[in-house]
Formats: sequence, structure tokens, C-alpha cells
Amino acid sequence: MGFNTIKTNIILRVSVLILTIFLFTHLLYTDSIIFTIFVVFLLIMIQISMLVNYLDKSNKEVVGFLESIKYDDFSHTYPQKRDNSSLNLLYREFNNVIKKFREIRAEKEAQHHYLKTIVQHVGIGIITFDNEGEIQIINTAAKRLLNLKNIRNIRQLNNLSTQLVDSFWSLKTGGRDLVKVGTDGLDSQLAIYAIELSMRGKEFKLISLQNIQSELEEKEMEAWQNLIRVLTHEIMNSVTPISSLAATVETELNLQLNNELDMNEISNEEVEDLHLAVSTIHRRSESLIKFVSDFRNMTRITLPKLEMVNVKDCLDHVVNLLRFDMDAAGIALKYEVNPVDLSFCIDLEQIEQVLINMVKNAIQALAADDKPDKELIVTAKESENGSTVISIIDNGPGIEEDAVKKIFIPFFTTKKNGSGIGLSLSKQIMRNHKGVINVSSKLNVGTEFSLRFPVTNRS
Repeated sequence: MGFNTIKTNIILRVSVLILTIFLFTHLLYTDSIIFTIFVVFLLIMIQISMLVNYLDKSNKEVVGFLESIKYDDFSHTYPQKRDNSSLNLLYREFNNVIKKFREIRAEKEAQHHYLKTIVQHVGIGIITFDNEGEIQIINTAAKRLLNLKNIRNIRQLNNLSTQLVDSFWSLKTGGRDLVKVGTDGLDSQLAIYAIELSMRGKEFKLISLQNIQSELEEKEMEAWQNLIRVLTHEIMNSVTPISSLAATVETELNLQLNNELDMNEISNEEVEDLHLAVSTIHRRSESLIKFVSDFRNMTRITLPKLEMVNVKDCLDHVVNLLRFDMDAAGIALKYEVNPVDLSFCIDLEQIEQVLINMVKNAIQALAADDKPDKELIVTAKESENGSTVISIIDNGPGIEEDAVKKIFIPFFTTKKNGSGIGLSLSKQIMRNHKGVINVSSKLNVGTEFSLRFPVTNRS
């Protein structure tokens, strides 16, 4: 229909032009030749100009429409009238095509926003970068794992861990690696998985990150608990009857010694030696039973019964309980809770046990030190992300680096008379609270234990 209308317009215009030329030829033979030539020539020029403009306008509209598609600009619309002229039909089709492109672009933008939202909210860290290390995508989980806000190139991660960056570069599709990094004073064990991608001839690499520190610690603690459970069972089965029999023999020998008679030609002196030996067996058996019972406690920690507790009230009780020991050791205490109404969701009995253990360790470390200005700092504050952090800091002799790495391992202790279970129990209690316990220390400077509790909804 539109094509026929354009064709009709062109035929009419060309026909009028031809008639004008014939009229011009005819008028050449009239008397007023100059005037006639001028008028007719003017008419011819006007008609030629109108025909060219008509054709040029249609071409310009087509070119403008194609440029809109080329530059992805679909903001322009063409005016439409209610007639069936060829130009109006052309405008109508242009508008229909532009509307379709708008719908396609809107759908793509919605899909892009949907996928971007998923990537940003997924719990696994995701990073994509090109061969130059320039980052295209880094989601919230990855920023949280690496403790970053803004990063443009993975080389910027060298400040965090050169091993991590080397792993990013070297891993191929399907490659996996484990890298330990320290962020915000906490150690994380990152599981890394890589996939190589190609898009429009350009190479990219997608890296997924997941912190498996918690899972590793849980498996480690589970292994220790299983070992302890087996050991305590076997030891208790063996020691209990020994202790019982030793107590019986000790009682009988004591009776024999008290009758002041020699028995079976054995002198009382020899019986006394025998009594001393059996008595020693008894004492050591009882000590061993107590020792094993302490380790057994590691496998019997109940799940916490959580309740909202004021942090200051909790720390007040611990500090007051151990203030005598601090004063006896000549330790100056600095104590602060900010804000004073800070609260957290805990099992009060279990966390008090952890805090008492932490403060006692600090007091014992300071008491063994001969420096005059002994100082213990206990602070509690709310971190930037809303979690509660309690720190116990002393300026004691500190702990050697190798010992710091092993300090939470069951049975390991730096004390002469320590059992090596206090810190292990504390760590397990904190894990049951979804919290973290961490230690940092420098020789001849001091030690800091920090307890980080999860964010609590205080509304």
C-alpha cells in the first residue's frame, strides 16, 4: 500500500514536470518569449526541487532510523497522522520497530539486573578479571572475605597475600587451591576455584572464593573430641579398678601396721615401705582420674542457652571475681565498655567461664613477669559491622610465635602446671556461639585475646 502511494506520487510529479516542459516548448514560439522562458523555467526548477526534496526526505528518514539502531538510541519517535500517506505509513513502521527494540532492551536490562542481584547476594565470593588483571565483577561476598571496599586490579591484593594473587594467575579451568589469609586480625582459609572464559575474542577468568576455616576447625575439633573420647574411655576403664584396689590394699596395710605385730615374718619397716608404695599408687591414680575427667569435659560442652545480656554486667562480675588476684600481683586494671548499654546474646555461664579463663591467663602471665608497671586492659566495644568485640590485653612477657599457632590445640600448654584444655574449651564455646576467639602476641611487649560475637538484633 505504502509503496503504491510513493509510486503514484513520483509518477504525478514527473508527469507534471513533463507537461511543464511541453508547455515551455510551445511558448517558445509566442511573442513574449523572454517572460515565458523565465516563468516556465522557474516552474520547472520548482518542480524538480520538490521532487528531489520528496525523495531526499524519505532517504533521510531511513538513514536517521538506521543510525538510531546503529547507536542504540531508541528515544526518538516519528509523528503519525491518521491518513494512509506513504510517509505516515513509513513513520508507523519505524515506530513499531523502535518500540520492539525498546522492549528487547528493557528485557535485557531486567535480565542483567536480575543476574547482577543474584551475583551480589550469593554467599560465595566471585571475581572476574581479564588478562591484564582488570576486574569486571567482584561481589559483596568476595569484598567481605578479602576485607575490601574498592579494587580495580587483582595486583592490588599483593598487600593482602602474594600467594593468593599467584594462585589467581596460575589456576586453569577446574583448578582448585587452598590459601590462608589474614584479614581484620582474623585468619581465613580460602578455597579457590577457577574457570577460564572467552567472550568476543577476549579472555577472562572467573574465580570463586569460599572461607572454609570454620569447617576445618570444626573437623579438627571433632577429630580431637573423638580421640579424647576413646582415650578417656580406655584410661578410665584401666585406672578406676587400680585406684580402687590400691585404696583397699592401703586400708588393709594400715590396719596391719596399727596392730604393732610383724606379719608373715615381714617387718613393720618393710610393711611401711609397701604401704608407702601403695599409697603413692592410690594418689597418682586419683590424680590421673581427675586429669582424664578434665579432658572428658571437652566432649561434654552443651549447646548454649542464649539470652540477651548486658556486656558491662557480665564483665563486672568477672573483674570483681578476680580483682583480689590482680591486686596481689600488683596489676593496674583499665576497664571500659563502649557504649555502656552494649548487649549481646550469649549463654552467660559459658561465656563467663571463657572470660575468667582469659583474664586468669593474663594475670598469671603478668604475675610471672618482673616488670614494675604491670597493666591489664579489658575493653568491650561494638565494631563497624555491629558485632561485639571483647579484648583482654596485657603487657606481660608475650608468647613465642610457634606457641601462638598451637595455643588452641587440645593438650598444648605454655604453663608448667597447665592441662592444655582451657583455651581449647574456650574456643569450642565461642564456636557454639557462632563467634571467634583470636590471639596476637609479641615477646616482651604483651598479648591480646579478642572475643568477637556475632551481630545481635537489639530491637
